[in-house]
Amino acid sequence: MNLQTVLDDMVAPAQQILGIARTPQSDLMLLAIGLQESRFEHRRQIGGPAVGFWQFEKGGGVRGVLTHHTSVARAAKLCAAQGVGANEAAVYGALPLDDILAAGFARLLLLTDPRPLPALDDVDGAWAYYLRNWRPGKPHARTWPALYLQAREALS
Repeated sequence: MNLQTVLDDMVAPAQQILGIARTPQSDLMLLAIGLQESRFEHRRQIGGPAVGFWQFEKGGGVRGVLTHHTSVARAAKLCAAQGVGANEAAVYGALPLDDILAAGFARLLLLTDPRPLPALDDVDGAWAYYLRNWRPGKPHARTWPALYLQAREALS
């Protein structure tokens, strides 16, 4: 999938609903993480429970965004805008079908981290940020630098 399409058709509408300003740093992290998680090809994890391009699990990222003090109100607003109940089952069921909801939940998960988003060319800092927030079961460090670079180039 074209990364500009991801930004224009998923990220921008989600962040508009959320009332969160887009930044190059947030766009970069969303693109890099989406590439790392699904390559923007798989809305359902192959052989696993995660769904949406950013690969959320019901009791993990979905629950976290729906209950974290920095994201709960915005998550409810996004769910209402997308016609989805603001509960784990409804969101989990909708994520593979609603790319705006998925992008919004990914952005909200980034928002729950009290640390600032990494600088644009901080590949290692971005990797650490991704690990801390997505907590992948089987992280693939070897693929991150190239996917990060691909995301970075899409912003140019």
